[in-house]
Amino acid sequence: MPIYEYRRPDGTTFELRQAFADESLTSDPETGVPVERVLHAPAVHFKGKGFYNTDYGTRNRQRESAAEKSSEAKAAAADSSSSSNGKTDKDAAKPKDTKKPVSAGS
Repeated sequence: MPIYEYRRPDGTTFELRQAFADESLTSDPETGVPVERVLHAPAVHFKGKGFYNTDYGTRNRQRESAAEKSSEAKAAAADSSSSSNGKTDKDAAKPKDTKKPVSAGS
């Protein structure tokens, strides 16, 4: 038999063991004050094909997002260090002048 939780108007709660076929309570059996059943979200865990790791609220997701952030930071640091040497991507794309200067005496 399941255990149901009920709330009194003053905010206090109590639990009562009831059968599925029993009606929910409308008043507290001890004091007679009106009560309402407290509903909780069920615990669901998806298993099988078609579900992704992101469907679960696990610590693995936190580790994955932290790893992505650190790899992005490393990539940004590498980009800034390559541009700090004075050459830009445009400079690297330009062909170098391979002609030797012609001397006036030859």
